[in-house]
Amino acid sequence: MSRIGRAPIAIPAGVTVTVGEGNEITVKGPKGQLTQFVSPNMTVEVEGNVLHVKRPDDEAASRSVHGLTRTLIHNMVVGVTEGFSKTLEINGVGYRAAKEGKNLVMNLGFSHQVTVPDTEDITTEVPNPNQVIVKGIDKQKVGQFAADVRAKRPPEPYKGKGIKYADEVIIRKEGKTGAK
Repeated sequence: MSRIGRAPIAIPAGVTVTVGEGNEITVKGPKGQLTQFVSPNMTVEVEGNVLHVKRPDDEAASRSVHGLTRTLIHNMVVGVTEGFSKTLEINGVGYRAAKEGKNLVMNLGFSHQVTVPDTEDITTEVPNPNQVIVKGIDKQKVGQFAADVRAKRPPEPYKGKGIKYADEVIIRKEGKTGAK
């Protein structure tokens, strides 16, 4: 049996989880509300302040979705209570970011500034010119927004210039060897 799938999900105080028609899971908490359709084969049971995800049989398709379903619901519960964030670092001479209203404006060595607007459920913070923090309640949307910002100037391996995740390690390459 799936170790992740059979683990119960603790529902903290102030969070309500409802299971609707067609396995539509709605989680409401202090930071907002998230809704997700999960596999119709899975059985989601709320017992007091604990949620269990059960599968109907040991078929390969059911086993493969069991842990995924539990993880999706757990991420929704964590999102509405604590939220998610990703930190990006900007490296390079003259590369910097600033916040102008609801827009993230970055100088990345192009002839123009790169502007990325915040969405209704994703916010960005710029604590210093070389750091951007992406925050939100939906883990998938936070990760995708951070990846979109990183894609504006991915890090290059020779000098390490570009936008990278704070925990990302850029493997550096040696440049051309000089003339003899």
